[in-house]
Amino acid sequence: MLRWVFLILTCFFVSIYGFQAVKIVTKNIWVYVAYWLITILVFANFMYRYTNFVRGESFTHAHGYALAFLFTWFLPIIFIGLFMLGEDLFRIGSYALNKIAGNEVDTNGRRQFLSKLALGVAAIPFASFLYGITRGKYNFQVIKHKLYFEDLPDEFDGYKITQISDIHSGSLESEKDIAYGIELANQQESDVILFTGDIVNTKAEEMEAWIPYFSKLKAKDGKFAVLGNHDYGYYAYGSDKNLNQKNHLGIEAVHKSIGFDLLMNENRRIEKNGAHINILGVENWGSSRHFPKKGSLKQASENIGEQDFNILMSHDPSHFDYKHMELNKSDHNNHDIVTNETNIINFEKHMHLTLAGHTHGMQFGLEISFLGIKWSPVKYRYSKWAGMYKEAGKYLHVNRGFGYLAFPGRVGIWPEITVIELKKGTKNA
Repeated sequence: MLRWVFLILTCFFVSIYGFQAVKIVTKNIWVYVAYWLITILVFANFMYRYTNFVRGESFTHAHGYALAFLFTWFLPIIFIGLFMLGEDLFRIGSYALNKIAGNEVDTNGRRQFLSKLALGVAAIPFASFLYGITRGKYNFQVIKHKLYFEDLPDEFDGYKITQISDIHSGSLESEKDIAYGIELANQQESDVILFTGDIVNTKAEEMEAWIPYFSKLKAKDGKFAVLGNHDYGYYAYGSDKNLNQKNHLGIEAVHKSIGFDLLMNENRRIEKNGAHINILGVENWGSSRHFPKKGSLKQASENIGEQDFNILMSHDPSHFDYKHMELNKSDHNNHDIVTNETNIINFEKHMHLTLAGHTHGMQFGLEISFLGIKWSPVKYRYSKWAGMYKEAGKYLHVNRGFGYLAFPGRVGIWPEITVIELKKGTKNA
């Protein structure tokens, strides 16, 4: 109850400050009416959708758009409010000093300038969020990397991998745009396609309508997948083991229908002219106590040689270098028993390349590659949250996701299709 009171009061005061800027810029009564009408409708719709919201089970597209409209409308108003608050504090201080000095100061001109500036600045996030929830979520980007390994078998020099992640089929809407994204993935003509988890939001049935689309993904050496934290049913069924088991069987069937070889702490050998590399896949393992921890590197790496070249799929990037892995108890939500699992960089067998997803880049941030700018709030939760990383001689790639979750849009962090080409030797050779 307290959080709702806090939210109501926050939105009310923010709206008041935003309205001050509008009043200074225009005297049109219809603009005032429109401002408050939109404010009330956006907030009322959000309250209506979320006051009785049950996590996972009842989440719909209507919930997602209620959240999106709240962000789209109130975030720009917050920007305006910060400008106006700063001007008010300056004006109060200036008034006090000039009162003491006996001076008269006219601040109306400055206030009008700052109001126009605030509205101009606020237009940037407003337009960005509008684009994000209409087109940004389907603004698929093909991101390419070329990685060099001295111990890569000669036969796999130039081998291409397409990675996709986090489809979140329960959120998808546009058949045309999804078909385009799948065709874009196929255009890369990679040797293998690797999907790194979260095929649904909560339930296997969410994917049924999309099977004909994703079954069109093609790769000559096959399509492999692992499970993500959303693929276990806990968001919908909690601790109900029977429903979770039924959902789990449904998830397995969905992967099979698409043509994915689902690796659950398993490995597969890709052979070429007598040489081979290994594709390994572990079930979900991450640092959060709220997510299932069923991944086992030991089990997944059984029967692979010490000198083999290995590509690992693990949904959660925190598995790569998490520092406190020694757990042996039921997790917070009693999902399953957490095993003693080492992190990937310290594992006894060398994982040359790990592919992960999970973070989505929070679907919000700023990336300008030629300026070296890469930022999202998710970086304060996950140190490795998007793109390619290298540590202890091992690579980790975190895919930004194919779909989207909860917030039905993307702002600055676009949906990603990753293409990784393996090369023999060193980059400077």
